[in-house]
Amino acid sequence: MRWRRAKLAAALVAAALFATVAALLWRDPYRVVLADYNRQRIVAGLSRDSLKLDDHRWVYAYNDEAPAGAPVVVMVHGFTGSKENWYPLAQRLRGRYRLLIPDLPGWGESQRRDGGDYGFVAQSARLARFIEQVARPRGGEVVLLGHSMGGGIAALTAAHYPRAVDRLGLFDAAGVRFRDNRFGVEVLAGHNPFAVADGAGLQRYLDTVFYDAAAKPTIPWPADEIYIARRKRDAAFEQTVLNRIGRGPERFLPGEEAARIRQPTLLLWCRQDAVIDASAMALYAARMPQARQVLLDGCGHMSPVERPDAVAQAVAQLAGPH
Repeated sequence: MRWRRAKLAAALVAAALFATVAALLWRDPYRVVLADYNRQRIVAGLSRDSLKLDDHRWVYAYNDEAPAGAPVVVMVHGFTGSKENWYPLAQRLRGRYRLLIPDLPGWGESQRRDGGDYGFVAQSARLARFIEQVARPRGGEVVLLGHSMGGGIAALTAAHYPRAVDRLGLFDAAGVRFRDNRFGVEVLAGHNPFAVADGAGLQRYLDTVFYDAAAKPTIPWPADEIYIARRKRDAAFEQTVLNRIGRGPERFLPGEEAARIRQPTLLLWCRQDAVIDASAMALYAARMPQARQVLLDGCGHMSPVERPDAVAQAVAQLAGPH
């Protein structure tokens, strides 16, 4: 009898737990995706934190397990991206450097404000404040890495707020007039080549940003449908941001202001990048004679995901051995 009661109690607890989880997922199905993001973060050895800074709440991943005086490596994601894009690289840098990987305001888990400005200039000012408040207190030099849109933001941060950045890495960075490709032509025509409205759009998005099939993520059901629904809800926001950084007066500002950058700089591209053509690297380099150039082969737009070992090696040369 006692055994039956215990079994019944366990079944009731399991049923209550299932009902709670089901209710949470019914209210916010995106929790399925966030749960996998948390799994990836834990595997990468990162913790999670947040803070309110001026008018936005930031969410960021971090790891402080590094020798005393080690540089703080701040990693800034690109358009439609999030902090999770940096986790493969973070796994390889962990223990040598302090790591800070934020979701930029407006993206990922960080706060988005209706009518907010999320262009290059506004985001670079916010990023400088984040570095001042979160990175600098950790001690050591600040090494700022920016990918794609985040590269344009990082370039402006280094140019306009030189005390915030000691060393700079621009990976497949936006902000210059690169050689025409399909992505650039669609952006100039007012379209969002990254738009995801259905399964075909999701596949097209992945095929555009990834060249190495082995590195391309698979998104199983139901996470794929939940992710697609989220991207559909974000479509207007994405278009607004893309209009500003891809077609507006700010679109080439990072490249123009790069001449003001004096910090040691790493420029890193993938030869098969179908988003920001590799010709962009030479355009940035022309403004920064101090920059070291690294061109990787067999990868596309997502260099930190497709070639994390080679990117980590290049970052170590930029940041110094620790």
